[in-house]
Amino acid sequence: MRIRHFLQIILLSAIWGGTFVLLRVATPAVGIWGVAGVRSVLAAFVLGVLMLATRHRWPHRSEWPRLAMVSLLTVVVTFVLFPLASLTLPAGYSAVLNTTAPLFGMLAASMMGEERLTTRRLLGCLVGMAGVVLLVGLGPVQVTFNVVLAALACTAAAASYGVGATLMKRATTRHDPLPVAAAVHVLASLMLLVPLAATAPRMHFTLSAALALLVLGTFTSGFMYWISLRLMREISATAAMSSAFMIPLFGVTWGYVFLGEPVTTTMIPGVLLVLVATLMVTGFNPFRAAPAGP
Repeated sequence: MRIRHFLQIILLSAIWGGTFVLLRVATPAVGIWGVAGVRSVLAAFVLGVLMLATRHRWPHRSEWPRLAMVSLLTVVVTFVLFPLASLTLPAGYSAVLNTTAPLFGMLAASMMGEERLTTRRLLGCLVGMAGVVLLVGLGPVQVTFNVVLAALACTAAAASYGVGATLMKRATTRHDPLPVAAAVHVLASLMLLVPLAATAPRMHFTLSAALALLVLGTFTSGFMYWISLRLMREISATAAMSSAFMIPLFGVTWGYVFLGEPVTTTMIPGVLLVLVATLMVTGFNPFRAAPAGP
């Protein structure tokens, strides 16, 4: 892996680090279906504008059934289940459960014959999850029926994205990333249109909720989904998903910078484990010379 790929993984982690906080702001006001539907519509709009500006062609209609499965797994399911969990779980807990995505993705890619299930990557996933738990410093949360359901929703969303990532990787081998990203979000908007319309009268758009949704839809969903596809075209799906390990790290960082939340020395072991895990899963070695080539 080249250093530019590793830097892109860090960028994705930094941007997506605020996603779970934004969901905690938007979902109580707008509702689960409101967040999912508006988010997908905004992303589709932004990506559609980029398609027009760059004069890309949309995928052939014969490809849309395949892209519909990508949309269902990586957008619709995750856009619904993560807001559902955000109504009960703190953002840190959701971020921790999201780190299971690379593990599910690695297992799915192995079963589909896309990647080899190596000991290094498997250990890397386990080390990463342990590091995230240490980093976030999970406090006591009373185990209730709703908490269990929220945790299951987070895990199911991570699993869905992990499985769908292999299909994302396949799609980038047949098309440019931008048309794939745009088509996926158009399809997601169509799938979510009915529940969005049905729940629209109950939505309450506060200023903070509207701003959170605007950032979620245009930037963290639309634009960054396209960037993640560009990255996935050049490296393995599992390596691209390793950004999930660093998302809680940046969540803690943004909490310190913008909210004044405490950062303690007890977080250092977690940070180190997260970095080691990312290196293990991606195979990136900063001390090894990059191979020759463009």
